[in-house]
Amino acid sequence: MIENDTIRLLRVCDSGVKMGILSINDVVNQVEDDKLAKTLKKSREKHEKLDGEINKILAEYHDDGKEPGTMARGMSWIKTGVKMAVDPSDATIADLMTDGCHMGCKSLQKYLNEYPAAENRVKHIAEELIEVEEEMVEEMKEYLR
Repeated sequence: MIENDTIRLLRVCDSGVKMGILSINDVVNQVEDDKLAKTLKKSREKHEKLDGEINKILAEYHDDGKEPGTMARGMSWIKTGVKMAVDPSDATIADLMTDGCHMGCKSLQKYLNEYPAAENRVKHIAEELIEVEEEMVEEMKEYLR
């Protein structure tokens, strides 16, 4: 059971961290405010660090992980495209990032509860990813309009 919960939680974390990186990449080049751009890049670096840790553990289990779902990725891309077409502002970017982070935190917490037998080091990664997402939400607040 521990191995199954561990791998399942790792896959969720893998998908989530990749979705975070993709989402940041979708908007970072459209940011006008230098501080906001730095915040997004800093968060992307944290996501990439966690991605490396996740992939290392996945390799120990001989597992390839999980890419973000096609439907979720497509819906995110469409939402981003539409919102940015209507209002290509830093406030829109902050709104999109905040929504994504809230969704990520909710999902990760759900899976932490669902896979209680996961290894502690994997639970710690999930908790760290939640912290990175919550930190991003805090940093986005000043840009919301």
